[in-house]
Amino acid sequence: MSLKPRRVDFDATWKLLKETLEGVITCGSVQRVTWNDRFSYPCTLNFHHRCCFYVFDNRFNLLCTALPEPHGDNLYQSTKEFLEDHVRNLLSTIISSGEEHMLELYHKHWERYNTGAGYLNQLYGYLNNTYIKKQKYSDADVNYGVFPVDADCLLEIGELAKDIWKNLMIDSIKGRLVVLILQEIAKDRNGYDVNQTVIHSVVTSFVDVSEYKKKTPLELYQEIFEAQFLKETGEFYRHEAARLKAECTCSDYLEKVIQRLDNENFRSRKFLHSTSYAKVTQEVQARMVADIIDFLHGECKEMVEQEKRKDLTNLYILLKPIHKGLDTLVKEVETHIKQQGMQSVLSLQNDPAFVEAMLKVYHKFKELICDVFSNDQVFTGALDKACSAVINHKPQNSRTPNRSPELLAKYCDSLLKKSTKGVGDVELDEKLSGSIIIFKYLDDKDVFQRFYSRMLAKRLIYSQSASMDAEESMITRLKQACGYEFTNKLHRMFTDVSVSVDHVTDFNNYLKEKKENLGISFNILVFQAGAWPITQQNNITFHIPQQLEKSVHLFEEFYSKKYSGRKLTWMQSLSNVEMKLCYLKKSYIVTMSTFQMATLLPFESANSLAFSDIQTSTNLPEKELAKQLQTLVDTKILITDNNAVTEESVLKLNLAYNNKRTKFKIVAAIQKETPQEVESTHSSVDEDRKLYLQAAIVRIMKARKSIRHINLVHEVISQARNRFTPSIPMIKKSIETLIEKAYLERITGTTDEYSYIA
Repeated sequence: MSLKPRRVDFDATWKLLKETLEGVITCGSVQRVTWNDRFSYPCTLNFHHRCCFYVFDNRFNLLCTALPEPHGDNLYQSTKEFLEDHVRNLLSTIISSGEEHMLELYHKHWERYNTGAGYLNQLYGYLNNTYIKKQKYSDADVNYGVFPVDADCLLEIGELAKDIWKNLMIDSIKGRLVVLILQEIAKDRNGYDVNQTVIHSVVTSFVDVSEYKKKTPLELYQEIFEAQFLKETGEFYRHEAARLKAECTCSDYLEKVIQRLDNENFRSRKFLHSTSYAKVTQEVQARMVADIIDFLHGECKEMVEQEKRKDLTNLYILLKPIHKGLDTLVKEVETHIKQQGMQSVLSLQNDPAFVEAMLKVYHKFKELICDVFSNDQVFTGALDKACSAVINHKPQNSRTPNRSPELLAKYCDSLLKKSTKGVGDVELDEKLSGSIIIFKYLDDKDVFQRFYSRMLAKRLIYSQSASMDAEESMITRLKQACGYEFTNKLHRMFTDVSVSVDHVTDFNNYLKEKKENLGISFNILVFQAGAWPITQQNNITFHIPQQLEKSVHLFEEFYSKKYSGRKLTWMQSLSNVEMKLCYLKKSYIVTMSTFQMATLLPFESANSLAFSDIQTSTNLPEKELAKQLQTLVDTKILITDNNAVTEESVLKLNLAYNNKRTKFKIVAAIQKETPQEVESTHSSVDEDRKLYLQAAIVRIMKARKSIRHINLVHEVISQARNRFTPSIPMIKKSIETLIEKAYLERITGTTDEYSYIA
């Protein structure tokens, strides 16, 4: 029961142990009495939380602790010779069986030997721990190069057994084994049944025998089998690709290649080591796809134009793993989307309906990319480029600006007006979200901002917004897309409207305190001059009707007391009134502009007036007066000869006027966008761009102090991209302007470098 060293006869003891080892390595039966006598039973006892390990006295361990010296070296060498003799006998048996049964016999003996080697390694645990491991190089020594990887050192018994199998068994018959394996796999490819277990066992044995090598465990497997297997796989699929290409249509070819890839992938998992899976797939792809990629690229155009979804999906699956394989397909998709977009939109160049037409194209191909190309980013990028090209398209050799920003603003205006019929909140929200999609593709976002702000101003002034929540929601979306600065003025417009409500309340309280009665219902909007897209230069002055003079005077008095130093400028051209017509058979309440009211009030004392008389009364310019009177003639409230208003016209009240509605508006003509307003909008945008570019250049120069011309241009374009895409000549002109203003200067001795003047 003691491990105390004693004298041992090695030869006699080894003879007894060898008989038992033969049973272990062959996975045979070993008598319990023999086992107990020659090998150790570990016993673990726990006492006071301290673990004590005892090993029963036996002949095996006595060899490792014998006197005068342990027999560990003799035991190791004898075990090695025993294993070598055993493997040589197995090799002779396998070779004598012939090639027909070689794989089966190899599999049978390897599985038994490998299992036995595992048991053997456990039985030799004492020798491994006390003798072999002390003489082995550590993993750190090998990894950090203290000793060469292939340096001679003792192997643990399990490693030794596998190394002997490699050297004596595999190295002797590896050529024949590999040939037989490849023949079996070829049979499997051709649809014949093969023994999967046998092939997998033989193949993985090439890995198992070298797994103890930390740095190169797969070297043998890759050298004797994998390289040859990949070569034959490539040859097989090169011929297969040529055959299928000759026999099948491109559509059928794609399906068959995907089927071959799936089959080969499954086959790899049946027979090969896991490190070969990807290599086999790459080899099949190289032979059946990459080698004929020009042919596949040639089919892209037709598939894309006809939108063959199944074929495109298959083509995408095959081309994606190939380097630059998708480039042609992506280009064809982009071209197709662009063509479809142009066909849908070009006929609507002057119609806000272009937005919905473009959205239809966008959603169609967005769904196609998601369904066919798995929402791949390269195809999403192609969609973005195509949509941007369509939306920002300008006819060649044309100086007219792109109308997309203006049309998008009109589309939003039509959605947000009260006149929108049959549109629920959910649908309205979806349409506004769609308009933001188009907005993000706009190059000239600042042009859209100008038009949108003008139309928003009219909706707010004339109370035409269908929903203030929808208005704010749209501005929030614009803010998310372009930032706070982009929507700053739009927010201020909303603030003015809400503050004006308080002004009216305070004004009414002021009137009560003064005990003044205006005789009319009076509401007013007070705007900040810098926030609203309204120019005061073209403000038309006229004689305020007597009925309004008191209201105007009292509000000016109230406002000057409330805000000292502020000046009010009355924008009568934007004002409107509700006027009751009582001279007809039935009364009508008509909403009209202040100018129209001023032209009608003189008819209280006369049924017929000359153009000149009305002008004297209103003091309106001839052109403006003619426009206002023409609107009243068109609505048949006034009548004149030939229905055309001139300076010599005589206007009469239409006493026979009749309308189905007793309450209606005649302000549409005034609110309509005129060509002059469109032109002035574009002009103001150009001026804003010049100032924006100059400010951007100064910011960059202030931060960089000095910079080359090309770098300055790139940074300016980068900063301006969220608002518009500046042209190079525009940037150059801005630079020259700043040089003239002494904000920057050219560095002496250079032609393309500037410095900032502090």
